Amino acid sequence: MHGLMMDWQLTLSHVLERARRVFHDQRISSRHPSGVHRYRFADMTRRVDRLAGALAGLGVVRGDRIGTLGWNSHRHLEAYYGVPCMGAVLHTLNIRLHPDQLAYVINHARDRVLLVDASLLPLLEKVRDRIPTVEQVVVMSDGPTGAALPPGAHDYEALLAAAPDTFDWPDLDEQDAAALCYTSGTTGHPKGVLYSHRSLVLHTLGFSIADAFAIRERDVVLAIVPMFHANAWGLPFAAGMLGCSLVLPGPHLTPKDLVDLIESEGVTFVGGVPTIVGGLYQYLRESGRKVPTLRQILVGGSALPRVLLEGFDAMGIEVVHAWGMTELSPAGTVSRLRRDMEEWPQEEKTRVRLLQGSPFPLVELRIVLDDGTVAPWDGETAGELEARGPWVARAYYEDPSSADRFHDGWFRTGDVACIDSRGYVRLVDRTKDMVKSGGEWISSVDLENVIMGHPQVAEAAVIAVAHPKWTERPLACVVPKPDSGGALSRSAIREWLRGRVADWWLPDDVVVIEVVPKTSVGKFDKKVLRERFKDHVWPEAS
Repeated sequence: MHGLMMDWQLTLSHVLERARRVFHDQRISSRHPSGVHRYRFADMTRRVDRLAGALAGLGVVRGDRIGTLGWNSHRHLEAYYGVPCMGAVLHTLNIRLHPDQLAYVINHARDRVLLVDASLLPLLEKVRDRIPTVEQVVVMSDGPTGAALPPGAHDYEALLAAAPDTFDWPDLDEQDAAALCYTSGTTGHPKGVLYSHRSLVLHTLGFSIADAFAIRERDVVLAIVPMFHANAWGLPFAAGMLGCSLVLPGPHLTPKDLVDLIESEGVTFVGGVPTIVGGLYQYLRESGRKVPTLRQILVGGSALPRVLLEGFDAMGIEVVHAWGMTELSPAGTVSRLRRDMEEWPQEEKTRVRLLQGSPFPLVELRIVLDDGTVAPWDGETAGELEARGPWVARAYYEDPSSADRFHDGWFRTGDVACIDSRGYVRLVDRTKDMVKSGGEWISSVDLENVIMGHPQVAEAAVIAVAHPKWTERPLACVVPKPDSGGALSRSAIREWLRGRVADWWLPDDVVVIEVVPKTSVGKFDKKVLRERFKDHVWPEAS
């Protein structure tokens, strides 16, 4: 027997129409070099209509991938809604990628159109002659319409001004692809995560419940997390669904800039990685400025430092720790105290809040041991963390080589963790040797491969070492060739890498070792190096 409920398609089109009809007076604030641009959801949705018409005029059809190379801005937000709701696929490009990786993901996705912030045109120029699938470039500029553009490029505002006032939105299937985001692996090329409309709608609902992030209509949300990073954690879609005001900082991410925005816009909720949030805390503490409207900060992307948790507590601001991955859209767990914990000693409550937390509703987690058995939730038995649920990826986009990350309906996260009897996750280590610096991944294997291209390097291993500002930074352990003559200094290795990898990937230090320790099967045994250099003192310049 089946229930007698409507078979209603879960698509972002409903979120767009909800923002248009129910929350049309809510405000969107976007920081630009000339100041703060403010408009209402009613204005945004009208411009979304025009954007869809403009893209259709450029030949965009359902299923086409549209790349965005942009900061957090109101124009980028318009693409978040206009592209997927017209049936195309929003591909947010990570502006921090090395040009080689950027060219790869554009070509792999076969982007037909790129929407590019004017300030990021120099980055596009580095790959422009290597992305043959791109037919049109649209420049999102704050300058006057008709300002100088690259040859063949279009001005965003001019396109919207010439587009029709309305757009005939298609009826979409909830399983249609809506967005595409690439996540780097430890080896090989970045991997694409292709989100469906259904997954994003359900993720937004799960994200918003009271025991998750408790965002509501009266909130003013500052999205510090980049819009090119895991859908900005779903905050742009939460704004449309819940009707909360949204604040977008653009490239202006200094602590003072952020505090200025919090004050001027009355921000109540902030989402960002520990590096940025840590800078915000230090500035507030040292400047003495107050942010009385701010009630909650969501921290994710890497472990939450205790000093931030306790420091913001002293300011009367709640910090909520969460864990997720691009493959999880990204919400996986959130750490909140439960009712029976309120009477616990403060130290024990702090310990729980620093955990990665328990799974979101509809997300299931398990720990799998090396022999394939599922570990008990005892808080001690550690193994690989696996996840499944309606917003968890079941495969990477056109990448059969990575099929081993998915098995029996579960996604293998690559994280080593344990889960206690209440469902709280504690990450122990990573099965893959990525370095997570300031909330962004650095591939140790890719760095090693480039370092070992140096004519005087015999072997190289890169490990993550704790860093006071960036949480982790890469330490390069190099074995010189016999004829190197002791020339493998820190500066020599960094100079070799410069231009071959992104600047922020450069190891903060280099140590010369006699041999890279190996496992029984001849692989680099990095746990030995991590133990050896766990107390490594970074150079002051880093």
